[in-house]
Amino acid sequence: MNCLHVPRMMMPLEGTDLYKWSVIACDQYTSQPEYWKETEHNVGDAPSTLRLTLPEVYLGEDGEAKRVEDIHRTMEQYLQEGILQELPAGFMLVRRNFGKQCSRWGLVAEIDLETYDYKKDAYSLIRPTEMTVEERIPPRLRVRQTASVELPHIMLMIDDPERAIIEPLVDRRDEFRRIYGTDLMQEGGYVEGWLIPEGKDTEFVIRQAERLADPAVFRKKYDLDREYPLLNFAVGDGNHSMATAKAAWENIKAGLSEEQRSNHPARYCLCEIVNVHDESIEVEPIHRVVFQADTDELLAEAKTYYEKAGCRMSVEEYSGKDSRGAETEEAHCFTLCSAGGWKTIKVINPKWGIAVATLQSFLDDYLTHHEQSRIDYIHGSDVVESLGTKEGNLGFFLPEIRKEDLFIGVIKDGVLPRKTFSIGEANEKRYYMECKRIRPTDN
Repeated sequence: MNCLHVPRMMMPLEGTDLYKWSVIACDQYTSQPEYWKETEHNVGDAPSTLRLTLPEVYLGEDGEAKRVEDIHRTMEQYLQEGILQELPAGFMLVRRNFGKQCSRWGLVAEIDLETYDYKKDAYSLIRPTEMTVEERIPPRLRVRQTASVELPHIMLMIDDPERAIIEPLVDRRDEFRRIYGTDLMQEGGYVEGWLIPEGKDTEFVIRQAERLADPAVFRKKYDLDREYPLLNFAVGDGNHSMATAKAAWENIKAGLSEEQRSNHPARYCLCEIVNVHDESIEVEPIHRVVFQADTDELLAEAKTYYEKAGCRMSVEEYSGKDSRGAETEEAHCFTLCSAGGWKTIKVINPKWGIAVATLQSFLDDYLTHHEQSRIDYIHGSDVVESLGTKEGNLGFFLPEIRKEDLFIGVIKDGVLPRKTFSIGEANEKRYYMECKRIRPTDN
């Protein structure tokens, strides 16, 4: 079954201020309400994707239901007033510049949700790289289930070392119609997009992407000694949003005929496809901050926890070396920061395969016994330091991850622990731009 589908995307009416239209993914800066207040100030009353999404910093707060109602009403308003305009069918070639040496190139396309599954033991052609926390789906589902429009911040990774899918289009970008180009607010850099019209170029992309999951090519590429389930795409960012799209589609299709299921717009989900070998791709560890926790108590419980698991834990004063975490077969190390100072935690003879699993298994256990404490997952080390050194908080730094290991890790070992890695820093996450309908029109 082919994973890719050619969408009919929507963009705001020509003349719309795209700087105000485009805001960062809703699952970023979840512990920094000041970021979202600044975004509100920047947007003002202008048409914006801020009005079409629910920043997760507001989840669980009073007024959440009202926010969801406003989102659905604004979607209908933008459609009826022509603020959203449909483009010809095609893919969108996207260039994102963060002010670094290399730009990131991606291709916005639709994927068939019938080829994706987020369950732990899933063997679908599209699979998550990290464990999906199903409890995080319902809040998102309240927005998605009856929405008329979707906006993607999902990033799908392909393992294309030959650079045979996206890069040929990059070389020919001047042949295509440039749809947009704009600066992005809050240090988001610059983004531009070219429409790749449906036809020979989109067919080429679909064929080349399908070849990545050809059984013979797959076995040779990964030097596999036995049969493993084929993997075409791996979800790099936005896994819970994609899982929500899948859950919504499962609810919708239950009431449809086979014919209706085959072409219903909610069956397909917009994503940006990025080659893991793109020079701009930097796989960053996702760090942890625990709020309302006592340092001495947590460390004592960690020591007991690891000893029961057959490991040994030591705590040393942080030496200030370049790496704030390390991972070997013999030991997994983490740096902890708090208002009381910095320490290095070393777990010797770990029973877990990777450092993040060693840390997360303990934190999961700790949080079940300390209801007053909570955890957040932070992309930037500077934010971890800022939050972790406040009284009553603790910050944990995870070791670096090699991007080349992502696909073979998922193929051989299954999904990684949740919030293992991130593609780039928080300000490099996808900003909303393109949209599409996910509810059939009357005509």
